[in-house]
Amino acid sequence: MRWSASLLCLGLVSFALLAACRPIERPAPPNAPAPPIGTSVFPTPTPRPLLLQPIVVQPPTPAVGTLPVPTPTLEVITGPVTVGIGASAPDTWVPALLAALSQATDVQSAAGPQPLRLLDQPQGAASTVLVVPAAQATDALATRVFAVVVPFSTIRDDVTLAELTAAWQAAEGAAPLFVAAEAAEWLPAVLGNLSAEIVAETDLLARLQSSPGALAIVPFDRIDPLFKVLTVDGTNVLSNRFDERAYALAVALSVEGQGASAVRPLLRGIVQPATNRNGSRLTQLIMTGVTAMSRVTALRMDQKGFTYPAQVISDVFAAADITHISNEVPFLDDCVANPTENNLILCSDTAYWATLEAIGTDIVGLSGNHVNDFGRDGARRSLSWYRDKGIPIYGSGFNVAEACAPLLWEDHGNTFAFVAALAFGPPGAWASADLPGACYYYENQDLLLDLVRQLSGMVDVVAVELQHTETYESYPIASQIIEFRALREAGADIVTGVQSHVPQAQEPYGAADPGGSGMISYGLGNLFFDQMWSWETRTELATRHTLYEGRLLNTELLTMVLEDFAQPRWATAEERADILNRIFRAAPAR
Repeated sequence: MRWSASLLCLGLVSFALLAACRPIERPAPPNAPAPPIGTSVFPTPTPRPLLLQPIVVQPPTPAVGTLPVPTPTLEVITGPVTVGIGASAPDTWVPALLAALSQATDVQSAAGPQPLRLLDQPQGAASTVLVVPAAQATDALATRVFAVVVPFSTIRDDVTLAELTAAWQAAEGAAPLFVAAEAAEWLPAVLGNLSAEIVAETDLLARLQSSPGALAIVPFDRIDPLFKVLTVDGTNVLSNRFDERAYALAVALSVEGQGASAVRPLLRGIVQPATNRNGSRLTQLIMTGVTAMSRVTALRMDQKGFTYPAQVISDVFAAADITHISNEVPFLDDCVANPTENNLILCSDTAYWATLEAIGTDIVGLSGNHVNDFGRDGARRSLSWYRDKGIPIYGSGFNVAEACAPLLWEDHGNTFAFVAALAFGPPGAWASADLPGACYYYENQDLLLDLVRQLSGMVDVVAVELQHTETYESYPIASQIIEFRALREAGADIVTGVQSHVPQAQEPYGAADPGGSGMISYGLGNLFFDQMWSWETRTELATRHTLYEGRLLNTELLTMVLEDFAQPRWATAEERADILNRIFRAAPAR
């Protein structure tokens, strides 16, 4: 489990309902710095401030893909240093580069100052300013990373560099390619002379939608949730394990050749930003559907080991910066597996946490309608167990104030608020002023919508999960659409349905939409549950959201299939196409 985030609890001073919000204790990692006292991580809003209490603050691990701070080393140079601007240097930056070089009369070397000569013909210069693949740059002045995109509702997942090069050069039989202007300036160094069409970024999606099979190339920082990002020869530019030096569409502005180390300091900082993909500002969040490690799932875990359900998918899930679980049932240390068909009184033995630990679970939403299956006392025991283990939870609590309280989080400079509620029965699952249970949506709807509005002004990303009406259709029902969109309109960036036992429609929003980038996932299906009785209930989704510099950049759909009543595996290509086609066809009209 990763503790490189700050976990916070808030008390809402203007709402008595949330006044009792408690800090959630979690263990500090070894050698962690002491939490700051009297500091605030987020700006304080007005006129109704939310009080923030830092619990754990630990700087994130430096991410792969950021530009290193160079250590100056001076070459031994005697005599003039000649430099030219190569043809691959982006036209946008050539005037500034020329100005900087023109103003300098000499450069520093280990042998002392040496004359600098700027040549009109770069082929005659000893050192050249040029764009090269990131892997070939000696000491980059700036890097740019680009992505290949298609419309969100596309089945295809990958493109080869050979296909992309053919499209770039408009080779016969190649797919149509639309190129953003910035990509047209930087990428000839890796893709050759451009013959594809340069298109304004605001028009790219419409052009893609009107040209089936077409591809587009955009700068990484201008990816949008309305796009699907394709891997390039299997390399995923969205990954939090991304290495730009191993990615074909990562390029660098560099000075190469004799005397280059003396020229670079003159040009450092001219191209801004230095990178359009700063890995220290990227967070991957995985949201999941129904987990209920009960009935036959529990039986299999007792038979085959407590981590059995996680064994196939754990590496991918644990790699996320924030891994979410929606756990429907209480954890009880005396729970006994009851695989009786149609048993609806569900619990999980506390030993089963091993599976959730194996997939790197960081946060647990408890909005399920089975949280009180073993009575209010069972709910209290389960909540106490989470608290004693320092596991961050939300959506349920010892009373309604705790159940409806948001969970605040920070990762890689991105700030989050997680909220969960139950919009379904039975009433015995609902928390009250003095009884434990889930936050009942309809009793607290106005409060929750107002809370989302306030949080949207405080944090970068508000993520709301709603346990809505249980159906077994890919199409969301009318009330579900209305209520999910109301949360989105109130300011939620991510709205996730955690009630559906089958994958349901997805609804992306672009940066230009009201409210900006966002995603509604009407239903994800099961994660760890035993419903093997139909193909639809065996198919599963998880959403992997990439957040960059405080906004939702993109959402990937992970597809799985349940085996042996307990263990998800990755869908084959054909199965994945079936799942995606089904949910894309179910998308409600906008």
